[in-house]
Amino acid sequence: MNTIHTNKAPAAIGPYSQGIVVNNLFYSSGQIPLTAEGELVQGDIQAQTHQVFSNLQAVLKEAGASLSSVVKATVFIKNMDEFTLINEVYGEYFGEHKPARSCVEVARLPKDVGVEIEVIALVK
Repeated sequence: MNTIHTNKAPAAIGPYSQGIVVNNLFYSSGQIPLTAEGELVQGDIQAQTHQVFSNLQAVLKEAGASLSSVVKATVFIKNMDEFTLINEVYGEYFGEHKPARSCVEVARLPKDVGVEIEVIALVK
C-alpha cells in the first residue's frame, strides 16, 4: 500500500490521506473546491467543480494515473438542481472517456461546499 501526497492539491483536512494505491488501483479521497493553499474557491458551482478536477488531476498524477485511467467516479452534490451545471464541467474533463459513475445529493459537505468528487483509477 502506497500513500499519495502532493503539494499541488489541498492537504487532507482530517485524519486521512489524499489517496492510496493498492494493487495498481488508486483510490482518491473526496476532493472539494479548495486550492492547494487551502483556500475555498469562491464562485458558482462550475468554478467549484473546475477546482475539484484540478485537485483530482494533481493527486492522480502523483499516483501515476490520470483522468483517462479512471474506472469509477463518485460525485456528491449539495443541490441536485445544479446537476446539469456540474455535469457540463465533468464532461469537459472526461470527454469521450466515460468511467462508471454514481451521483448523489447530500445534506451537507465539508466546509459547506457544493460538490465533492472521489475516483478510482488504474495506475500505470
